[in-house]
Amino acid sequence: MRIGVIGCGYWGINYVRVFSEIPDSAVTRVCDPRGDRLHYVKQRYPLINTHTTVDDLVNDDMLDAVVVCTPATTHHELVRRCLLAGKHVLSEKPLTTTVDDAEDLIQLSRSVGKLLMVGHTFLYNSGIRKLKELMTQESFGVLYYLRAIRTNLGPIRQDVDVVWDLAPHDVSIFNYLLDAQPTRVSAVGSRLLGNCRRDVAFITLTYPGGVIGSIHVSWADPNKVREVVVVGSSKRIVFDDVDNLEHIRVFEKGVAPAKQEADSFGEYRLLIRDGDIVSPRIEPSEPLKNEGMHFLACIRDGLTPLSSAVQGRDVVQVITAIERSLEQDGQPVEIGEPVGAAMGAVRVG
Repeated sequence: MRIGVIGCGYWGINYVRVFSEIPDSAVTRVCDPRGDRLHYVKQRYPLINTHTTVDDLVNDDMLDAVVVCTPATTHHELVRRCLLAGKHVLSEKPLTTTVDDAEDLIQLSRSVGKLLMVGHTFLYNSGIRKLKELMTQESFGVLYYLRAIRTNLGPIRQDVDVVWDLAPHDVSIFNYLLDAQPTRVSAVGSRLLGNCRRDVAFITLTYPGGVIGSIHVSWADPNKVREVVVVGSSKRIVFDDVDNLEHIRVFEKGVAPAKQEADSFGEYRLLIRDGDIVSPRIEPSEPLKNEGMHFLACIRDGLTPLSSAVQGRDVVQVITAIERSLEQDGQPVEIGEPVGAAMGAVRVG
């Protein structure tokens, strides 16, 4: 499988490495307007052809697929060009910055019969997979709520705010864990660093059944935190992507009403059950490489990927609603049924 990569920033160079390491795939062309980035690629991978314009890449009939790793605001145009050129496409998140643009790409990929996948890398993280597995076990109990924190001191993006930069990770994780799309969002945020874009936000998502998801994202926090917590009636589970030794910790603790009559009307005794803290074994693997192998397998076998364009579009719809709530000082925004939601998965090939 011959792969081209557009954009050689932090993620782009990692995609070059990953697809160069996966058997039966090779990166043959790389494009970036920055000469220093192309020089860096050429030093590490001398056999890869480098280009400063997209034309040389998309016009190569020998290329099977293209990875788009450019600023989010450029995704729609570049992905569209690649699809029209007959390439399968893996686009970094977010797929686009508007729902209409995302839907346009979905329809185009179907009409040309090419795969369009979104790089929601955490869906290929073995820790997140383990978290979903543990949540589905009967011993977890009833899900109460989810919480995610994604903070660091920068890096500050020049094209999008902190919500578009960081929140797509956690929205995609929540949607994956719950197999659902939120019905309502509300959010407040601020511009703390004198930037023209928001650099901190506090987001609340309401999912079917009344399950609440809370997300905090920030470019202004001194600590790097990458944490997802799910709270159930019998267990609390913590995913910590920064902790390389214990990605998952299961707290076998719970709080439940006592099975006895209340002392007074509307009052119930609560029983706190204490238990062990367990760190299950997780087979080590690189999420980005898992994602790359999944992309190639979906092309080869004509399957719909886990992080499909439809799933990417749904995330864009949620982020768009979050932005609307931010602009309205936290007013709740309802999320309707996604455009084209009734359309089934389509086999590509």
